Amino acid sequence: MQQSRSETQQQLWGSWTTMSNQVYSNPKVTQLMNSRVGQYLSGHPVLALSILFFCAMAAVPVGLFLGFAVVTAIMSAVGFVFFEGFLLFVSAIALLCVLSGLAVFSVMVSSIFTVFYITASSLVNYYYYHRPQLAKQGEDDQQKNQDETPTDKMK
Repeated sequence: MQQSRSETQQQLWGSWTTMSNQVYSNPKVTQLMNSRVGQYLSGHPVLALSILFFCAMAAVPVGLFLGFAVVTAIMSAVGFVFFEGFLLFVSAIALLCVLSGLAVFSVMVSSIFTVFYITASSLVNYYYYHRPQLAKQGEDDQQKNQDETPTDKMK
């Protein structure tokens, strides 16, 4: 039983070494390990493990926050679009009512002015139509007065 355990440990150690070599052969990891931070972390494995755990555990809350922020931004945009659509609809109805009222008002005012115009032109035409007759009648009266002799007037 102890031999199977040591064989299992050797297999695990071999697979760990293979995986570690694959990670270290990545150019980005090599660049990080050659930097000051990488050299410091390889000299302090407990700190490196603490940072790894912190990053792994912080991923969930950060992911939830970013998801919440994205959903909130999308809902705000959609709500803004619907709210703006509603405001445009209400303002279009208000504009339609105002324009309809202006149309009715302009028809009423133009009708009133038309009635006043027809009445005034009829009165002016009536006055000027009868005026020449009155003037002619006045001239005829003057003619008659001039034709009469002073003796005729005394009679």
